[in-house]
Amino acid sequence: METKRLTRFPRLDTVLMVEDAIRDLDGEFKKRSLWEHLPRKMMYQTYCIVIDYLLYSGKISIDAEGKVGWIFYPKKVNELIKNKSLFWKP
Repeated sequence: METKRLTRFPRLDTVLMVEDAIRDLDGEFKKRSLWEHLPRKMMYQTYCIVIDYLLYSGKISIDAEGKVGWIFYPKKVNELIKNKSLFWKP
């Protein structure tokens, strides 16, 4: 695996801003268009680091068309587990 040198590190408020934008615009935009619709401007390189982090952490996904969607819903999963609508048998 190739190691990359990061020149821009996103701050926590930046990561949270991108998370909120993705949640609000769920599945509407591709990566570049989403960046253009963010409430505050940021460097594209920094934005790409945030997107990579969110993909790696399992909070977002990118579909076959390239649109970014929010997939992290822990409260709904916990409700399904409590209601036994979602279960796993070994």
